[in-house]
Amino acid sequence: MASAANKVLNLAVIGVGLVGGELLNQIGSSPSLSRAFRLVFASNSRHSISALSTHHDEITFSNWKELLAKSTAPPALQDLPRLLGEFKGNDSSAQFAVVDNTSSDDVAALYPAFLKHGIHVVTPNKKAYSSDLQLYVDIAAASAETGAKFLNESTVGAGLPIISTLKDLVATGDKIHKIEGVLSGTLSYIFNEYSKPQGGSQQFSSIVRVAREKGYTEPHPGDDLNGADVARKLTILSRLIPELKSSLPKGYQSVSITSLVPEQLSAPSVTGDEFVQRLPEFDAQFDNLKTSAEKDGQVLRYVGVIDVAKGVIKAALEKYPSDHAFATSLGGSDNIIAFHTERYSPRPLIIQGAGAGAAVTAMGVLSDLLKLL
Repeated sequence: MASAANKVLNLAVIGVGLVGGELLNQIGSSPSLSRAFRLVFASNSRHSISALSTHHDEITFSNWKELLAKSTAPPALQDLPRLLGEFKGNDSSAQFAVVDNTSSDDVAALYPAFLKHGIHVVTPNKKAYSSDLQLYVDIAAASAETGAKFLNESTVGAGLPIISTLKDLVATGDKIHKIEGVLSGTLSYIFNEYSKPQGGSQQFSSIVRVAREKGYTEPHPGDDLNGADVARKLTILSRLIPELKSSLPKGYQSVSITSLVPEQLSAPSVTGDEFVQRLPEFDAQFDNLKTSAEKDGQVLRYVGVIDVAKGVIKAALEKYPSDHAFATSLGGSDNIIAFHTERYSPRPLIIQGAGAGAAVTAMGVLSDLLKLL
């Protein structure tokens, strides 16, 4: 931040919903941050506002919402890399960053184009970094070509310093042996409530229903219980480990995933409401797993594991001793991750805290933007 007073970073923000709106509010609420950033483009799914044309209203962190509400201009995101590149070409010293707050595959596919025009990319969108390996390779190659950076701290653990810590461990020569963690806020909450060190009597289905009512799950809880979100996060982390960089050619689909969705409820035609209504039919199956764990003095936790030596990358339901940190340290929808490395052994480096929510996710995005100043 030492040079922040002398530099202004021009921002193009795609997606101004919960996370995007919170990001702009966090910047706008700080006079020093408002001076360090300039908003030149913002869009939602229907419309956009832009300061990239000759005739435009001044966009500020206090009036963007009003201007966007009045706008009839389409997002036209396919043209945005070229427009930002041309705008940047008029002033070679100007710095631009695009912030993708969507979960769109189409926007993620534009990252190489942005980077080739010298535009930094910052995002909480997991799609680009957890899909087919070729897109990730293209992103890295475009970044290397122009020097524009791609930063994605908030794709794993929201605002928790998980990705930056892993990058630092690798960059300083530490050897990663194993990474394991509770990486889904939704599944953390469910199993913290269902499988407690002191035992518990709540049914699995009732906890899932309450989690959905509280907004902890997706509208269709199966989208959380299928393990795909954890697999995406494992893909992102594994690609930062030199030995595993190319180990998942199909991205998260190459990860070994244990789905908790009963086969009878896995059909696309099953709605979220039907899923919740029928889930009690399978409580006995989950109770058997919990009872088995309790007999051994253990609890159930849905975890992501990267075992470098064995080449194993998996998202699975595992048992942990009732005095393990994964059993005793978690509350609510917290994330926790343990880095077992050559230096951090036999006791791992542990990071824990809120791993979901607009405020902490936006903070993670903002922390990446500050690295560009």
